Amino acid sequence: VQLVESGGGLVQAGGSLRLSCAASGSIRSITVMGWYHQAPGRQRDLVARISSSGVTNYADSVKGRFTISRDNAKNMVYLQMNSLKPEDTGVYYCYCNADEIIIPDRFREIWGQGTPVTVTS
Repeated sequence: VQLVESGGGLVQAGGSLRLSCAASGSIRSITVMGWYHQAPGRQRDLVARISSSGVTNYADSVKGRFTISRDNAKNMVYLQMNSLKPEDTGVYYCYCNADEIIIPDRFREIWGQGTPVTVTS
């Protein structure tokens, strides 16, 4: 199972970006999907996550600006980022908690390689 992110890039403050993440491989089921942000020289922090039923959680710093959504049929998760600020700069990592067809009910965390976002002032 692997995750591949896309949609990062360079944007001016106040602008928007939409990140996408596709899970592929021998997936049996996925529970939580989400996004983490790692600013330069900082630890990786949770941005938002969404359960299989659509329950969402957001970091306080992005509430009202970012929206997470997912397409369960396509095993994809999205992050719509509006009103971007320079402090949103960094690498955004997609993750999920999933089990595989060959090992049912053994859930594990899977991470993408990250997509960079740069917000200029």
